[in-house]
Amino acid sequence: MDRSAAPILRPVIRAPGRHRAGGRRLPRRALLLALHAGVHRAAAVLVGLALILGYGVVAPHESSSATGSHRHTAAAPHEALNAAAAHVHTAVLPDAAIEAAPAPLPRTGWTATASDEDVAGGDGRAANVLDGNAATMWHSRWSPAPAAPLPHSITIDTKATRSISGLRYLPRNDLANGRIGSFDIRVSTNGTTWSAPVAQGTWPDTIAEKTVTFLAVSARYVRLTAATEAGNRGPWSTAAEINLLASQTAAATRVLPRSGWTASASDEEVARVNGRASNVLDGSAATIWHSRWSPGLAAPLPHTITIDTKAARSIAGFRYLPRSDGTNGRVGKYSVGVSTNGITWSAVASGTWPDTGTEKTVNFTTVTARYVRLTATTEAGDSGPWSSAAEINLLGPLLGSWGPTISFPIVPVAATMLPGNRMLTWSAYSPTAYGGSRGYTQTSIMDLTTGKVSPAQVVNTGHDMFCSGTSVLPDGKIMISGGSNSAKTTVYNPATNAWTSGPDMKIPRGYQSNVTISTGEVFTLGGSWSGGVGNKNGEVWSAAGGWRTLPSVLSDNILTNDPRGEFTADNHSWLFAAPGGRVFHAGPSRQMNWISTTGNGSITSAGLRSDSPDAMNGDAVMYDVGKILTVGGATAYTAAPGTARAYTIDINNGVKVTRTADLGFARSFANGVALPDGQVLVIGGQAIASSFNDTNARMAPELWNPATGKWTTLASMAIPRTYHSVALLLPDGRVFAGGGGLCGNCTTNHLDGEIFTPPYLLNPDGSARTRPSIVTAPATAAAGATIKVTTGAPVTNFSLMRMSTVTHSVNTDQRRIPLTATPVSGNTASLKLPADRGVLVPGTYMLFAIDSKGVPSVASTIRIN
Repeated sequence: MDRSAAPILRPVIRAPGRHRAGGRRLPRRALLLALHAGVHRAAAVLVGLALILGYGVVAPHESSSATGSHRHTAAAPHEALNAAAAHVHTAVLPDAAIEAAPAPLPRTGWTATASDEDVAGGDGRAANVLDGNAATMWHSRWSPAPAAPLPHSITIDTKATRSISGLRYLPRNDLANGRIGSFDIRVSTNGTTWSAPVAQGTWPDTIAEKTVTFLAVSARYVRLTAATEAGNRGPWSTAAEINLLASQTAAATRVLPRSGWTASASDEEVARVNGRASNVLDGSAATIWHSRWSPGLAAPLPHTITIDTKAARSIAGFRYLPRSDGTNGRVGKYSVGVSTNGITWSAVASGTWPDTGTEKTVNFTTVTARYVRLTATTEAGDSGPWSSAAEINLLGPLLGSWGPTISFPIVPVAATMLPGNRMLTWSAYSPTAYGGSRGYTQTSIMDLTTGKVSPAQVVNTGHDMFCSGTSVLPDGKIMISGGSNSAKTTVYNPATNAWTSGPDMKIPRGYQSNVTISTGEVFTLGGSWSGGVGNKNGEVWSAAGGWRTLPSVLSDNILTNDPRGEFTADNHSWLFAAPGGRVFHAGPSRQMNWISTTGNGSITSAGLRSDSPDAMNGDAVMYDVGKILTVGGATAYTAAPGTARAYTIDINNGVKVTRTADLGFARSFANGVALPDGQVLVIGGQAIASSFNDTNARMAPELWNPATGKWTTLASMAIPRTYHSVALLLPDGRVFAGGGGLCGNCTTNHLDGEIFTPPYLLNPDGSARTRPSIVTAPATAAAGATIKVTTGAPVTNFSLMRMSTVTHSVNTDQRRIPLTATPVSGNTASLKLPADRGVLVPGTYMLFAIDSKGVPSVASTIRIN
């Protein structure tokens, strides 16, 4: 329902039930207040009539002690905002909008405080803005006189740091007094230090809900300050409800779109109030379906309400939102049935809901149906024969789920998977900032078994490892080269938790890419971000000889057409090991290349990436042997729109580029992760490449299926993952996503992570699927060897997934190698490993067993020597 179209004055007509105060006599003060309110309503009615007739009427403020009086006038036009402020939206987005407006954050446990509040003349406490009831409000203090002067502020404490991208302000609905005019919004992580305004402007003097969106910020506290009263009627400020908006830009994908749906009921109240069944589909929690209660006796229980979705579709859940203005009619005992024709019904869920105002969600096994019917057998509070509902939503199949936010002591800008179910992350010299060449790095290791995150400062190598090249070496150690200390090389040994210095690179560099190649060496190219601009030609590291240059592998061949020139044009190459010590360069420049690392090296064009433009800060993932998916990116490092384009590149026999289906949402700064079943998960990013803000953050990941070439939008995460974020495949088949920011005293530092459970691990009701298991497998093997693996039950499909490192959306280590098993006896199978080390690059791998339903096991770790 469009609030702007709703009348200011509504008759109060209550359904039968618990509407009396138990027969208790009201105290004298309450009677006086009620009488005062009645006079006030009468005055308001006269004002409304006078406005219709074109006359002005003077009406008192609700406080008789407040000074002055005011005249009700028609709403003023919307005033222009400060040019530096965010836009203030007061209209519904058009149907053609690419993505849904940000959703309100759940307010459970939140608190509100104010600079002042009225408790002497009425219940004007700040807490009322969070109670879900538009009939209660925060009111600045007006009694005893004189009223507290403007400005007034109200502060929301969300109890945890979270990503916030907007505020919704609902004015009081009984009178115009106190509507906020000029305002600003500030945020804080600690409630003490406040930001400059993230939004400011002037709201019109209307009853409509006001929505302000701004660049996504990480904050715990949000403060709305009212500088003026919209109608200049006096020094008052009020608010009925305040909501904060998540930075989610894609609609919650499990909630099915309701366009064109209809609702009907066994009975509905239309004689005394609008209690029509259709109200459950109007998007407004303020309107309700109510079973018939007049005239005469109320319709008896049970009551039913039926949703017609107009077409058969997959349905796996039901959401019921009780009315917010009272308790009567909350559904208690219930059942949910489905039908394909509206005649024959099947029960899919039943139970009893508690007598609370919270939204109720029921998941069930996915069914194909057109009609869904809720049957209410009892009223939750047993107060009468009524049933009611504010909103009903239907849910599609569960599309993955996110675990709780995990706090880190640093912004995890780089990450690598380690044996023993551990993950190493690091930032820069500071947990939250970068800059200079300080010679030390903040790191942390997460034990994925216990959840413990342990910080450590690495100082002995003299290396600030921010914006470095990263690689997993054949012996399982991690190489980090270049970055803020642009010539340095550091090697981390997971077995001993030791950091040691390696030989300096011949060419200082940062924002380059490293890749471990078939010879066991490491190739690097590009990186003008540090160590000087230009001539960041190729070089190769070997364990025996350190670094040597490749003078014929010129960085000029990999440049994008970036407006900032080579400083950003040679960054973040997509490099893949190939047979014979060769490297395939897939981008992000339009031109692709073959690179030889023998002798002086060579670089030869492999042609253009079809019709793809440059795609800086996009992703490239090897999802099968010699097969690469490229996705997203932008034509410039920053201030350029991301693309939704995706391409496959097959390098098994020449180079073949094919455009596959576009992403659902354009992305830059996203992270791509190959999954054991061959699908590719793309997490995070934003619509327009923009460093150190979360504007238009892509909150819902997308999953690409190589069999169909199609993308599926999955469950949305809680925190934006944009510039300086990471994502990694974990040994249990889940995916870690974390970080973003590293911008010092800013609002987009994300010192946290989340773990995503892909759909292949979940039943339709959200419970964990039964997984295959690996009982025994070798700890080491050589390329070309045949190994035996025993599983808990017969399994025919396996995948080797190389443990990998990631930073700045670049992960050159990850690759998936599918293996077909030959049964030996019982549950033991024989697996033949590829002999070509350009396919099975030496290093540490995760071996997954995959059952006939596509469910992966927990991985066994195997070192390929």
